[in-house]
Amino acid sequence: MAGMRFQYDESGSTFFYFLTSFLGLVLLPCTFYFWPDGTKEEERDNCEVFQRKQARLKKPEKWKGLRKTTQRILIIIGWALMAILVYKLQQFDYEYANFDPYDILGVSMSSSLADIKKAYRKQSLIYHPDKPTGDERKFMRLNKAYRALTDEDAKRNFDRYGNPDGPGAMHFGIALPSWIVEKENSLWVLGLYGLVFMIALPTVVAIWWYRSSKFSNDQVLLDTTQLYYYFFHKTPHMVFKRALMVLAASLEFEKGHNPEIVERPTDNIELPQLIKQLPNLGEKNKERPLCFAYSMKARSLLHAHLSRMRLPADTLDQDRLYIVKCCPILIQEMVTCVAQLIMLAHAGRISRLPSLDTIEACMKLSPHIVQALWDSKNPLLQLPHVTEDSLRHFVSKRRPVKTIEQLIALPATERRHVLRSLSEEEFNEVMIVCRRMPKIEMEVNYEVVDDDDSGVFTAGAIVTVTVNLRRHTMGEVYEHSLQEGELTKVEGGQEKEEEPAATTVAKKSGWKPKTQPKKGGKSKAKAQPQKKKQQQQQQQQQQQQHSNKKEEEGQEKTGGSQQVERVEAVVDEKGEQVTDDDESASHSDESQAEEADTESHKDEKQASALDDDAEWERFQKGLTKREKALEGKSKMSHTVHCPFFPEDKQEYWWTYVCDRKKHMLVTAPYQITNLVDQEEVQLKFTAPPRPGIYSYQVCLRSDSYLGLDQTQDIKLDVKEAREIPTEHPQWETSSDEEEEDENEVARDEGDDSEYTTDDEVTDDSGEE
Repeated sequence: MAGMRFQYDESGSTFFYFLTSFLGLVLLPCTFYFWPDGTKEEERDNCEVFQRKQARLKKPEKWKGLRKTTQRILIIIGWALMAILVYKLQQFDYEYANFDPYDILGVSMSSSLADIKKAYRKQSLIYHPDKPTGDERKFMRLNKAYRALTDEDAKRNFDRYGNPDGPGAMHFGIALPSWIVEKENSLWVLGLYGLVFMIALPTVVAIWWYRSSKFSNDQVLLDTTQLYYYFFHKTPHMVFKRALMVLAASLEFEKGHNPEIVERPTDNIELPQLIKQLPNLGEKNKERPLCFAYSMKARSLLHAHLSRMRLPADTLDQDRLYIVKCCPILIQEMVTCVAQLIMLAHAGRISRLPSLDTIEACMKLSPHIVQALWDSKNPLLQLPHVTEDSLRHFVSKRRPVKTIEQLIALPATERRHVLRSLSEEEFNEVMIVCRRMPKIEMEVNYEVVDDDDSGVFTAGAIVTVTVNLRRHTMGEVYEHSLQEGELTKVEGGQEKEEEPAATTVAKKSGWKPKTQPKKGGKSKAKAQPQKKKQQQQQQQQQQQQHSNKKEEEGQEKTGGSQQVERVEAVVDEKGEQVTDDDESASHSDESQAEEADTESHKDEKQASALDDDAEWERFQKGLTKREKALEGKSKMSHTVHCPFFPEDKQEYWWTYVCDRKKHMLVTAPYQITNLVDQEEVQLKFTAPPRPGIYSYQVCLRSDSYLGLDQTQDIKLDVKEAREIPTEHPQWETSSDEEEEDENEVARDEGDDSEYTTDDEVTDDSGEE
């Protein structure tokens, strides 16, 4: 095109724009990804184990600290370079967009021609290229400004176009250096393109694909998943220790599959000593790979972790921390594998059906490993400063305490008495942890969705179980139990001690404290005759009410007969008045009927409006569920109190439906990873094929805490399946409509079809 010029611009503003945009695209994501630590500072406990964990987390490894320092230095250098480029771009924009000859020469707009020449001579002596202080670029701008103020043609062009040279050509700068297209460098440029796009890029993609193809979506080795399938199919009924043995055989703990595993020469000395201290380790098992060296090491370290044994800090304890850190993801994979095998067995694809105890044994592994406790230990050992010796204070004939919820439900004096072996500071730390423990409120609803009668369950119907979970802390639920019970006045001037609200909640949860009878037993003896007197008084009142009703009925009958006689007499004497009264009575009856009709219409409208609102709410809930599914599941909920776990962990939950009588899993366990305040989960299963009453159980299990599991029973009254309709009013057609259809068909046959050819039309006309 005329008036346009293309040129490579490695020194102008175009190249700096390219560098600035490219550097910004790289720096912004790198800063957000590499700079923040990603740790949240929260209130922590002061127990010794937790302090060791915090010190370990705050003390990074040497190579990790060096890598973070290098990353931050590179990011700082990049942002400094970015600031320099932005500054140079501002200078370019100012020079090209703000061409002011008066400003360049340093004179005012009212200056004379002599003043302009004088200023030009003065600055030309400074910026002339032949001078030591010369600057060719500034001298050219100075000369251009002088011509714009002294030459008539240049001044006219500046006033009209803003440029003393007149309308210039449009420049398009290519933001690449010019040496790329030079003939001498063509071979090097082609070699660089071939090295990057034909060798380096395919190699990087191949390495990434080779590594990622070994893992599942949850970053678990596919070989480990196949190992789980093999053992769960081989052992359909698996206990806790057998599941722990299978977990320790995961190939993530084998150096050939995981380069992060460290094998030390000291293992040959320290491991045999550790194995001798661990009972029931199963070291004589000859199954492969349960008998391999890596599996024995991982199993012994997990047993030592559950026993809370002290290990050498620089060797075995480091291996224990890595193995325990990998366990939650592997346990979730185990649960998924068992659930899939159960579904395949129900579909008839495999012969062996894993039992409900197997999948629940896998689920139990997670909280026990997180809290470092065996399945036979007391859940109260999750609390700081609570040891095996102090557990004897929790057992009493009056009120035995077996869970954390029962402990916090006690009155303040009894709670302090139970924890009397602790100091005041240790007692406060225990109460802080108890207040943060989760208390889940579970509400279960079940129905047949998209059916006219959602509450009727027919054979083979899809039952939807909706589980609503609300998370509170025990400090919120048992807030009143943290203080002493108060005395409240009762009717009759008597006083009694008010029962704490927490004890009532605890009783609803299934815990009933044992109460001893009071000494003497006089209060019970007095209460019995008072109850008898009250019952006698109530019977007397009921008899009086019945007698009063009978008298009123008798009066109504006698009064009614007298009224009838009077009406007959009046009719005999004045028949006209009676007819008028009858007409008025009929009009009043009609008006009452009309009012009843209007009220019924109003009720129907209100009912339809309520139905519409309910349908709209269901529609909105469906939209929100779809939006949540599209957004993805969050992995952040609440931080778990787990001083023996190597990292900060978020609390997750499993919910599922099972049949306890048949020891069978009904729905696959759904893992809830985002229970912050409230969450809703839907579980679906097929109703039994035969009519009857069936009992199921909705279970909620924690993967982080012990003693917080919940269950709720549901019963389905399954009816016979409805017959498929063969006739419907909309499907029936009347005889008149059939006749009209036949007439239309005959009329259409007489007319020419749109597919009739010209030859057919001419033949018909010729015959006529």
